[in-house]
Amino acid sequence: MSEENLTCSSCKKRITNQPGTAIFNCPDCGKFEIIRCKHCREIAAKYTCASCGFTGPN
Repeated sequence: MSEENLTCSSCKKRITNQPGTAIFNCPDCGKFEIIRCKHCREIAAKYTCASCGFTGPN
């Protein structure tokens, strides 16, 4: 995925060049990249893996 297209998996806002973001593979299947903005991480907003349906944070 190119940098200009990075969007938060929870709120869908564009996060390019925002401090405090996190990008990681799905903790369940490892196949889908989860992208989280600082705000959604702080409020523990839910995200869902498009590959396996895993929902976090738990």
